[in-house]
Formats: sequence, C-alpha cells, structure tokens
Amino acid sequence: MRIIVTGLVGLFPVGGVAWDYLQYVIGLSKLGHDVFYYEDTWSWPYQPEKKTFKPEGDYSARFLKHFFDAYAPELNSNWYYLHLHDKGYGMARETFNDFAHTADLFLNVSGSCIIPDKLSSNCVKVFLDTDPGYNQIVLSEKFWWSENVERWCASVEAHDRFFTYAENINQSDCIIPKVGISWKTTRMPIVTDLWNTCSRSTKAKNAPWTTIMTWDAFKGKLVYNGIEYKSKGSEFEKIINLPCRVDSPFKVAVGGLNAPIESLSKHGWEVVDGLEASKTPNQYQTFISTSRGEFATAKHVYVAMRSGWFSCRSACYLASGRPVVIQNTAISRVIPTGLGIMTFTNIEEAIAAINEVETNYEKHSKASFELVEEFFNSDRILKKLIDDILTN
Repeated sequence: MRIIVTGLVGLFPVGGVAWDYLQYVIGLSKLGHDVFYYEDTWSWPYQPEKKTFKPEGDYSARFLKHFFDAYAPELNSNWYYLHLHDKGYGMARETFNDFAHTADLFLNVSGSCIIPDKLSSNCVKVFLDTDPGYNQIVLSEKFWWSENVERWCASVEAHDRFFTYAENINQSDCIIPKVGISWKTTRMPIVTDLWNTCSRSTKAKNAPWTTIMTWDAFKGKLVYNGIEYKSKGSEFEKIINLPCRVDSPFKVAVGGLNAPIESLSKHGWEVVDGLEASKTPNQYQTFISTSRGEFATAKHVYVAMRSGWFSCRSACYLASGRPVVIQNTAISRVIPTGLGIMTFTNIEEAIAAINEVETNYEKHSKASFELVEEFFNSDRILKKLIDDILTN
C-alpha cells in the first residue's frame, strides 16, 4: 500500500515525540509498504534551544532529517514537513503531491495534521486518537480555550475510520464519550530492532526508577458532565512521598506548567529538566537505558474514565528490558500485568509493586522483552491495524 503517516515531530522536535510517531513510518516500511511521513499542523513549532515556540521551521526540518539519517537512512527522502501550510522541507512539494494523489491510506496519528489538498479521493483517511478522553471531551464540548477547535472538529469528522489508544472504550465501565463515533482500538508499535542497544545495556542495581513527564499540558479546564478531568500532575501528587517509603532511588524528568520542583525534591525525587532528558532521540534512549525501570502515573482523565490507555513511553521502557510500574487505567483488560508490567491504584500498591520487582528483578526484566514481542511488536500491531482499517 501507499501510505502517508502524520505526526507532531516538527511541532515538538524532541526525542520522545520522534519515537512516538516515526516508529509507525519505519514499522510500515518494514512490512513492505511505500510510506511517507507528512506534517502540516499550521502551528509555530517548539524550539528546544530557545525553550519557546518560534515562527521558523528550520530546526524542526533538521531534526527530522537527522532522525531518518540515523535510524532509517533508507527513508531519508520520504518525508515532507509543510511549515505553517506554506514552506516545504524534505522532498519537493510536487513529489509529495504526486504521492498523495495516488495514496491508499492517510494515517493521521494524533489527528492534528491537516488533510493534504492533493489527497486521492479514494484514499482511506484514518483518525488515530492517542489522547483518549481529552480528545472526545473536546469534540463534545468545543471549549473556547482550545485553539482552532471548530476547524479541528470539522477535520476529525472528515476522516473515514476512527481508532483510539483507549483499549477499554467499548466496555461498560469506560465512561469516555463516544461522540457518535464507532471506535476501533489499537496501541503503540515498537520497532524492536531500534531498541536492541538499550536492551543489552547494563541494568545497574543502584540505577534510579525514572519517568519523563509533562506536569500539566492542558490549556484550560477539561469539564464533562459537571466533572473536571485533569492532567498528570494531580495524580503524581497522590504518590509524591513514594521515595521516602521505598529503599530505591527515584528520578523524574519533568516539564510543563506549574511543576512543583521544590516539593518533588523535598520528597526525595531527583528532579531533572524534561527537555534535557529527551532533547534528541538518542538522549531519550539513554535516559531510559540508564534507568532501573519506569515508575509513572497517568493523566487523571485516562484513569478516571477507565480508558485502558498504555503509554508509548512505557512501551519503550519495556523494549529496553526495563519493567514498568504504572498507574492502572484498566489496561489489564487487554495486556497481562503482574510480570514486567505492574499496576497500582494507590501508594500502598505502588510500594508493593516496586518491592516485588526489585525482589525478582531478572524475572520481570525478561518478561518485559516477552511482552513487547507479543503485545507491541510493530509487525503485529501494524498488520492488525491495516487489517482493521480495511475491514469496514
């Protein structure tokens, strides 16, 4: 198939974001598809060097080029970054338009990219929701604080198929509003070959449990049926004194609004800048591979709505042979937990989970690889995704 994959790598040119989206491109190419990466968000991109959003697109274009050169040189001419819907980087615009005119599939990962003008009328357009609960509530409520919300909602409706990372969405205990859409489920693909170096790295006993997080990414209050659903910081506050109660070191790379750096440090967390931990794809992998495992909370909206969401970042920890101890989102409905993946609903369960992994670390580390192969391997995930797309 001729496939266009979108993402937000140009908008947020940092390591973790690159791994979230570009493994789709590489994984689909490995399956034999003709794949191009495309991005057009019509937004100023974030520039890590300046730690702010800037009108120029040069940094984002260099970042994309460096990623493909380093990790998929065979695809280093298969990308097109259309900056502010005007200036193109990567391949020539005519080349991309020719490909779009004959494309079979437009895979809009995170649903934030504008549908190309020259896209074939026969192309199947797929909206892939990676932020479940948040996206559906915005579609329902159309908040004034959500930038260009009417345009975005109209863009969502223009797709033909709808997929979500909320793997519990079709169960009775999931309260995510379906907003009149028939959702199919999927999850993050991991190209395991790209994580071999990390998985072979030493798993030092004194290495810290880590995570990389954005404290609060919401630009306004996310309210649905009179209830406010929050971001990740509110959940992290519930376990903030964990390092004081467990005989293991903990480190958090944190960014976002209003992160309580002093309070985190006071409670025993080693705090580092989230951007510096994930500035490049290699730095992101290094941060993970120098960790004992991941300890992480989820966004409140994922937990409270029983979404069944699983983190792209946590999947990368597993691919590196690092066990994960994560907040329960109802993910156990679809992925086995208790070995390699441990879940918790409160701090007492979190303490027990960390102690269990440390007591049987090699067993949990080995299980991490097995879980990736069975539940996140890009060949399996993307073959199923294509099959589900073609089965209307």
